[in-house]
Amino acid sequence: MATVTFDNATRRYPGMAGPAVDGLTLDIADGEFLVLVGPTGCGKSTALRMLAGLEDVDAGRVLIDGRDVTTAPANDRDVAMVFQNYALYPHMTVADNMGFALKIAGVPADELAERVREAARLLELEEFLDRKPKALSGGQRQRVAMGRAIVRHPRVFLMDEPLSNLDAALRAQTRTQIASLTRRLGVTTVYVTHDQVEAMTLGDRVAVLRDGVLQQVAPPRELYDRPANLFVAGFIGSPPMNLLQLPVDDGAVRLGGAVLPLPAAAAASPAAAASVVLGVRPEDFEVAVDQPAGLAVKVESVEELGADAYLHGKAAPAGPGGQPVRLTARVDVRQPPEPGSTVHLLPTASRVHFFDPATRRRLG
Repeated sequence: MATVTFDNATRRYPGMAGPAVDGLTLDIADGEFLVLVGPTGCGKSTALRMLAGLEDVDAGRVLIDGRDVTTAPANDRDVAMVFQNYALYPHMTVADNMGFALKIAGVPADELAERVREAARLLELEEFLDRKPKALSGGQRQRVAMGRAIVRHPRVFLMDEPLSNLDAALRAQTRTQIASLTRRLGVTTVYVTHDQVEAMTLGDRVAVLRDGVLQQVAPPRELYDRPANLFVAGFIGSPPMNLLQLPVDDGAVRLGGAVLPLPAAAAASPAAAASVVLGVRPEDFEVAVDQPAGLAVKVESVEELGADAYLHGKAAPAGPGGQPVRLTARVDVRQPPEPGSTVHLLPTASRVHFFDPATRRRLG
């Protein structure tokens, strides 16, 4: 096991307007499972490849267990990578695929066989050791790819969107297996995904990237409850947080009939003197019994998902000349409103979020 440190690490590709990874500074603890998440092109896979030694570091440093590996070759870093496309040898059996790196390294045959059997037991692959990859399902192939990493006993696991080729049900099952396995092994793991469900369910901490810049790193619950800026607020959560820019009046904003006082931190923001961005998660709205207290929303559609139902609708603009505001709210799945009807929504005051419209940073 090992610690991992990105120290102001930067990667620039020729012809790009800006860095793919821009001054990434991040400390990953020994045995921690850290997830890098963000939209396509945000730099998360590039950061992983910089750690693996597959991409150059143009500025800054990368350290593993305190050792500067910025210029060290990939085979001198003691890391094991699991790729999105499995990268299995089709002509080899499962056992040969899993043990190939050990064979190349000159590990004695009896030790190699024992390490392969040990990994196969962990991954429930013992009955498949004599099969070739074409005889396996996608989930089984992914477990073989993980087994190939496990047998090496690396100090760091690197996983680059390993579940993206699986269907939804298999993804959920394999996600549970990865979480259980990595915690049993206690190996430092850096996992890249664009899927926020994977990020929130797997990571001890989650690092959110945008355009190569680290936006926030925190445990999943903190990331959800206290997003550091508007990007994180809108990216984390499904459906995403509702974000509305509202005028400030006497230290508060008004949403329908609800008056929501601003946090003390807003007083220090010049931009917030005139307006703030209010964030409300869909589950933090309730349908108001006292209609004047709520915000009138015309229901355009209702999305029923079995355990949950979400209305999507429009509310009147916050100020003169504004555009109607689109909102999403979780509603009673057993008594959802009808499309075309009007409901009055009331935010839970203790659960709202405020952001500075100029800096886009959280207030309070």
